[in-house]
Amino acid sequence: MTGAVLAVDQGTSGTKALVVCPERGVLGVGFAPVRPRQLSGGRAEVDPFELYDSVVDAGRQALAGADEPVVAMGLANQGETVLAWDPDTGRPLTDALVWHDRRAESVCADLTEHADELRQLTGLPLDPYFAAPKMAWIRGHLTREGVVTTSDAWLIHRLTGGFVTDAATAGRTQLLDLDSATWSARALDLYGLSDERLPDVVDTAGPVGTTTAFGPEHPEIPLTGLVVDQQGALLAHRITGPGGVKCTYGTGAFLLAHTGDTPRRGPSGLVGCVAWRLDGRTSYCLDGQVYTAASAVRWLTELGVINGAADLDRVGGAVPDAGGVTFVPALAGLAAPWWRGDLRGSLTGLGLDTTPGHVVRALCEGLAAQVVALCETAATDLGVPLTALRVDGGLTRSSLLMQTQADLLQRPVEVSALPEATSLGVGALARLGADTTLSVEDVLPDGRPAAVYEPRIGADEAAERLGRFRAAVTTLLAS
Repeated sequence: MTGAVLAVDQGTSGTKALVVCPERGVLGVGFAPVRPRQLSGGRAEVDPFELYDSVVDAGRQALAGADEPVVAMGLANQGETVLAWDPDTGRPLTDALVWHDRRAESVCADLTEHADELRQLTGLPLDPYFAAPKMAWIRGHLTREGVVTTSDAWLIHRLTGGFVTDAATAGRTQLLDLDSATWSARALDLYGLSDERLPDVVDTAGPVGTTTAFGPEHPEIPLTGLVVDQQGALLAHRITGPGGVKCTYGTGAFLLAHTGDTPRRGPSGLVGCVAWRLDGRTSYCLDGQVYTAASAVRWLTELGVINGAADLDRVGGAVPDAGGVTFVPALAGLAAPWWRGDLRGSLTGLGLDTTPGHVVRALCEGLAAQVVALCETAATDLGVPLTALRVDGGLTRSSLLMQTQADLLQRPVEVSALPEATSLGVGALARLGADTTLSVEDVLPDGRPAAVYEPRIGADEAAERLGRFRAAVTTLLAS
């Protein structure tokens, strides 16, 4: 199959769409913003129609830019964002609770005695970050009507009329049996969701239905690729077997390590989950999260410290170091490997001589130090040392952040030449799902990095800087 495909990545702060041709590369690009509401008490929600409209708007922009037909479409999603909706009409019954929403902490507190059992069943720790606690909270506090699902199932229904979710997304709910990649009756029972109508769990590549949502110029586009955003990026990095590790720097930072066809439970704090399922065969990965990355940069922007992410290098580059400032940017809590979403961030070591540049450098060190913790945990769980880190996402444009990452990690950081790795990953799945004669290797983009950052400081200095960050985290954990 040589035709172009439409690849759509529906993310937290916007939807990106690409029209990609295997011979000619990216032919069209689209973007539509999404504006979640950040509310008190760690709550975050968004109008579901804003999610759907962003998919349609971004897709139409990309298709108009390409100005040619596409043979298939792929859709990546946020993973843990959930809503209730009417399966007969497609009408939302609630707003969508965004993945970092914390209001389901009470649900998790009630299930504390079952935390180990749930982790063994599903690979996931008990935390409101995942979908099942939010689903149970919606049922207990908002509505008993309709169905309650992750956002992808609703988007797919709006696009095609189908009622499905892919195995990787289902694995983000804490309702999927990690070994069989099927819904777990026991997990459903523990969450009080046994009577729920759940979407069928399908492969990440394969025909799902067709859509006419992008206008009469593009009728009947087959939807043939589905995946969680981070797993899509893992695929785009050509990490298709054990040993490879990638980190995506978006609203949060997300590290995934492929573990082959055997699930791991991540005893050191990482999450065991489905990477993808192709032709009924499941591949697995370990997953670690930093809740606030680009969102922490936006926070500094809103405070007036910088004018935006493009300012990181200019402002941070005005000073040689963080000037004794330590920033734990846990603005939505600490995720893996600590799993303390209840914590708030800290900014210490301030003085009358502290400048915006010191704060920017401290932020970069705080983000990089959290990723180092994830890398070290992944190496422990896998039993092999990390040789390099492959990275993508908007914040990789910051040379300061990427150099800081290499310095603290003491390993090379390979920046992807693919600025939209998730879109390209789900585009590869769409191509694979539309043409059964192709192999995974046939559909993957070129994996050569655009830049490689090597450590510029010694191991002793890296350890000293990491030690200051870890001491600050220890203080938070004890508070």
